[in-house]
Amino acid sequence: MKPVGMDELHRRYGPSLEAEMRSVVQHGEDRQGSLFGMIRYHLGWVDSRFERCEATSGKRVRPILCLLSCEGCGGAWEAALPAAAAVELLHNFTLIHDDIEDRDRTRRGRPTVWSIWGEEQGINAGDTLFALSQLALLRLEERGVPPAAVVEAARLFNETCVAITSGQHFDIQFEGQDDVSVEDYLTMIDAKTAALLSCSCRLGALVAQASAAQREQLRAFGRHSGLSFQMLDDVLGIWGDSTVTGKPVGADIARRKKTLPLLHGLERSAELRELLARECPSEDHVRRAQRLLEEAGSRRYAEELARRHHDAALTALERANLHGPAARALRELTESLLNRRR
Repeated sequence: MKPVGMDELHRRYGPSLEAEMRSVVQHGEDRQGSLFGMIRYHLGWVDSRFERCEATSGKRVRPILCLLSCEGCGGAWEAALPAAAAVELLHNFTLIHDDIEDRDRTRRGRPTVWSIWGEEQGINAGDTLFALSQLALLRLEERGVPPAAVVEAARLFNETCVAITSGQHFDIQFEGQDDVSVEDYLTMIDAKTAALLSCSCRLGALVAQASAAQREQLRAFGRHSGLSFQMLDDVLGIWGDSTVTGKPVGADIARRKKTLPLLHGLERSAELRELLARECPSEDHVRRAQRLLEEAGSRRYAEELARRHHDAALTALERANLHGPAARALRELTESLLNRRR
């Protein structure tokens, strides 16, 4: 049986998902064209002059997880489209604000919103996108989802947003700390990254009116998938092929970003600690740091921990007892995320 790839999933769900998102984002556009233009720019629908274009818009992994979870639990995936759109809009709200907080000037090969229109307008665009994600979620009622389930979805959605922003708070705080442990970092990514993937799966199951047992297993599946996803990102940030990732070799080392391999290495190598204490690490320093991390077993540690969470995700998925093509697609999507190169 041919594996289900992201391209096939995009062909199946992409047009309906994009239509749902565009319908939400059109809200108020006539009166506030430039504000909504910034949002549409960030989403890859227009260029910086607000003229239509087809730019890279991200993998849409989170909304696809939502739709597959709904379908795998026996629901109609179309009913979950408002939740899927809400998840993706929420994710993009965090990206706009992250770019400001991290001073990142490019995303997906284009200038970031704040780098074109300024920090103040970037904050406005992100805030608006957050509000639009809430409005998107409320459209579940128009798809026949019972009001009580919509309220439960809204509670879960906002609890997840609190977790994400809490995770970002710790991520920023860690930048100025010298005593961040691996355990601290794992707590941070559980909130910042894993919470939204878990929420995506739970929302899909909620729309399908799945059993409490299925919803709990999908929560665990999303969480472990998110942890594995972030850990592999950390590995790619140090050892990834720059021609594939689009980032300079060892970019996270040069930025002294406290990722899993780096924190593991810093706990074990005095030479690495001394090297990274220097003001401006050169390319030679970056290569030396990569070697020291390898010698400390930090790459192997991160890859093995990512694999462990990947296996836990697949175990939870098996226990969720989903059926049909959606169940197979969720498994294959999880495998592709672990084995990706960017």
